[in-house]
Amino acid sequence: MAAAIPPEERQLNLVVALMATEVGLTKQQILDNVSGYRQRQGAASVEALEKMFERDKEELRRVGVPVETIGDASDPNDLREARYRIPKSEYDLPEDLEFTPAEVAVLSLAGSVWSEGSLSQDAQRGLRKIRALGIDVDEPILGFAPRMSAREAAFGPLQEAVDECVVVEFDYLKPGEEHPRRRRVRPLALVDWEARWHVYCQDLGVGEDRTFLLSRIVGDVLRTRERFDPSLREGAGERAQRGLEEVAARQSALLEVTPGTEAALRLGRRGEQQTQGIRVPYVDRHILADELASYGPEVRVVEPDDLREAVIARLRAVRDVHTSGGEGTA
Repeated sequence: MAAAIPPEERQLNLVVALMATEVGLTKQQILDNVSGYRQRQGAASVEALEKMFERDKEELRRVGVPVETIGDASDPNDLREARYRIPKSEYDLPEDLEFTPAEVAVLSLAGSVWSEGSLSQDAQRGLRKIRALGIDVDEPILGFAPRMSAREAAFGPLQEAVDECVVVEFDYLKPGEEHPRRRRVRPLALVDWEARWHVYCQDLGVGEDRTFLLSRIVGDVLRTRERFDPSLREGAGERAQRGLEEVAARQSALLEVTPGTEAALRLGRRGEQQTQGIRVPYVDRHILADELASYGPEVRVVEPDDLREAVIARLRAVRDVHTSGGEGTA
């Protein structure tokens, strides 16, 4: 069973989802796809989940997050199919706003939360504005900064395709393959699993349901003129979640982790304590290897062997880059 998502993490996931859409998300789309609600489906009633969403929405508004409700233009009081979003324009900074060095330090820390490769253009411009203030921050505020993948380049086009029930095509590069393969799919749901976005879809090339990692999509997502029945989306988020959980239940890694480190904090929440370390379930060996390598000496992989070799290969690659980069310099 997936670990419970803390309320503050659920609310942050909600903010990320509502800022990633221009057209807005319906309440059902939020409950089906946003981490923190999705995991509670089946364990809690629909009414309880809807009340949870309403509480989260009001809490965000209370602390100043402008959650906008888009209702039926002909009947503004009819909110049955209302959509919710957070307009990016509401976060624009006044031109005459100034920050103290301490305030810039906090903003820099907040900027480091986001993996810059996954930032939207708007978010990247915002981070550049912070850096352009010209105030250096030398002393760290916290021992570590969390990492989060907020949005892949394919996220927007795929979300629109899901909403509009449009068949799309994209090139997908799997680890170990030299060339990407073209996929033609009916996108049914976008799901967040372990802080990475996936698209759950019907792969028309193989005639089966598949889940693809957005970060492995190469190039643009291409819309076609073909549409599909909206009923295919019903329960798609739940099916995707269940499928990922089943994969994770079949494979796990035994890890020795240094106590008190960022790795111990993050991996401890997802795994179970063992005599020798922590056993962590996972879906994708390559994704987990990337994460474990980022912790450096804080983690040692006990098993499985292929995961340990994958982590070692990544660490050696980093070492080689730094070694070659240092040669020939004064």
